[in-house]
Amino acid sequence: MKKNKKEFGLLNLIIVIIITSIVTSLTTGLIIYNNKNANDINNDTSLKEFVEAYKSILNNYYTDVDKNKLIDEAIKGMLNYLGDDYTTYLNSSDTSELSEKLAGKYQGIGVELIEGNKINKIFEDSPAEECGLQVGDIIVKVNDKDVKTYTANEIASEIKSIKDNKFSLTVNRGEEELSFELSLKELNIPAIEAKVIENNEKRIGYIYISTFSNTVYEQFNNKLKELEESHIDSLIIDVRNNTGGYLKAATDIASLFLEKGKVIYSLDSKNKKETYKDETAESRNYQISVLINESSASASEILSVALKESYNAILIGKKSYGKGKVQQTASLEDGSMYKYTSAKWLTPNGVCIDKKGINPDYEIDLQINEETNEVVDTQLQKAVELLGE
Repeated sequence: MKKNKKEFGLLNLIIVIIITSIVTSLTTGLIIYNNKNANDINNDTSLKEFVEAYKSILNNYYTDVDKNKLIDEAIKGMLNYLGDDYTTYLNSSDTSELSEKLAGKYQGIGVELIEGNKINKIFEDSPAEECGLQVGDIIVKVNDKDVKTYTANEIASEIKSIKDNKFSLTVNRGEEELSFELSLKELNIPAIEAKVIENNEKRIGYIYISTFSNTVYEQFNNKLKELEESHIDSLIIDVRNNTGGYLKAATDIASLFLEKGKVIYSLDSKNKKETYKDETAESRNYQISVLINESSASASEILSVALKESYNAILIGKKSYGKGKVQQTASLEDGSMYKYTSAKWLTPNGVCIDKKGINPDYEIDLQINEETNEVVDTQLQKAVELLGE
């Protein structure tokens, strides 16, 4: 291991995937349903009062009123009344970005940018790989538009605005200026990176999970099998800075390791408490360490603590964020959406971690190399040290 560099690029790069601008935040929450239909409440007297107020404002207010904005603000008001950080309203644009992120797919060309317009990575089986783009290429034109001074997000927006799906991309490669013809393609949003770390003649698998999208289980399972085929002795799962996503994705990944019947989590809602256990025949028995930090939240915490309490995994890093609630979502006709907290989730041992977080078995701060000013990933080093013994 290099002692003076952070071991994994995703921890020190701002990743921008061309074509989509994905907003990831702790308010993403732990989603358990994509949609929810309301019950028939035609006889609700309180709703009738709301409708009367709405009609009165539209008919009698002294200036014209935007009906859509009026309803949006009414919905926001109801959600704000609940005083819950994770119960929120998302306009159609935010809904589209969140839906795309959690779906795990996007229309794009499959590159990662740094420093605005420099290609840092090209993803497998992507239009970028197929047409011959290379890491280090600097994007200077999209069709005939000069984008030398554009940010990565601005370049993404420019490509996203292309209507005929085909376009040319001009790049600087050293002293050459090259042009490539590309078409957009539906791609998985990369949520996994994996490698093998060798230490003391031990082969330690490493998998980083960036988000719990609809496609992350498939990506994780494929990488896990590749690592196992290379004869790893143990595994590190890294969910640092992973703020969550779908509950099912975390559950499915946990089920790859736990014995059938082991508890993954419980949900404590208004009317009932349900316990969810591993129902699969698949399991593992090698050692696992999980890396967590202050931004590991919701689904990351469910996976981490399920592996700790039901598999005896070792947690390393910093105390997690402490999001112990789950949300349901409801879509509106105008493309917007609201989500609200429907339950608390409990660890296999029955503990609610909301606003408390999960304490690692080994609490370790990252360090800075004073000579190079680079981050030293002491958390990963500790995991390698323990698994390499």
